[in-house]
Amino acid sequence: MSWAEKALAELLERAGAVEADMGGRWPLYADPASGRWTTTARGSWTGGFWAGLLRLRAIMSGDPADRAAAISRTASLDPWIRADTGTRGLIFWYGTAFGAVEGDDPAATLRQRAARACLDAYAPELGLVPWGGAFGGPRELARVDGLPGLTQLLRLAGTGGAAAARTQLDLQFALTAGGRRLRPAWRALPDGTWEPHPTPPPGWSRTAAWLSLAVADTGTGDGDLRRALLAHPQVAARFAAHAPAVPLARPGGPPDTSAAAIEAVAALKLAARADREGTARLRDRAAAVLRELVAEHLRGGCLLDGCYDLEHGTATRHELVWGDFFLAVGLAVLTGAIAPFAC
Repeated sequence: MSWAEKALAELLERAGAVEADMGGRWPLYADPASGRWTTTARGSWTGGFWAGLLRLRAIMSGDPADRAAAISRTASLDPWIRADTGTRGLIFWYGTAFGAVEGDDPAATLRQRAARACLDAYAPELGLVPWGGAFGGPRELARVDGLPGLTQLLRLAGTGGAAAARTQLDLQFALTAGGRRLRPAWRALPDGTWEPHPTPPPGWSRTAAWLSLAVADTGTGDGDLRRALLAHPQVAARFAAHAPAVPLARPGGPPDTSAAAIEAVAALKLAARADREGTARLRDRAAAVLRELVAEHLRGGCLLDGCYDLEHGTATRHELVWGDFFLAVGLAVLTGAIAPFAC
């Protein structure tokens, strides 16, 4: 068994043990010393990653009990369809990932309903599905962490959805990567223009990660956008062979392994649509990042040193649900257990 296969098995075994202890609640982040999870009743914006991790576990194991747990968690995401949030992509694209796990799996129906809800929430005057008010703060924001999964869902909603997805992707890319410094959040002004929003702040570790993942998932005909992404100085710096594997949550702050795991998955997806030289470079970068995450930050199936929210001092060196999810996905793609675009 290779180091990547062993690490993937540890992550999935850990997920099963955590699920058995949850009592129907949703894990959010775990203390690095005690391993104790902070949980939520409905899953918050991270619920799709937990459901997706259990779905990956079910597909890998083939165990009926694992399938039942995954199906139950997927079905439990249903209330979020009606929530006013641009994070539906994170919740429903990743929460219904990896195809059917057999049995009475609601994934396909739930994904299609979520796609319709995303299109219904699309605001033509803004050119996007706004961030929404479900988690407080201004509603009419363009945030890069609302982009992954959302454009894929919009495309499932038919011709109108495909056009909305293209408009939203182009707008968010122009706002986020329009200058030499990436800016993750923008607020709509009454005159139709946009101004930078302070949260998340410039220098946020997951800006390049979320943007790269969203662009990596664009179709085969979108090579110009992928080339523009990789040409941006801050993105190029993250995918360079010599770059540190794990970015800082912000300059001078703690590391954020969850950002590194997202970047590794994005690199593997970008590699699948690159030329031969680009494929080798990006895949090598992803493998190096994954290997360092496993060697230096994975303990007992827990990916430690993720930073949930540095600004408010919340879970700054913790195990995070989406960190575990993207590390597992990256390892599964690297070992050939799943295809790069399985989720």
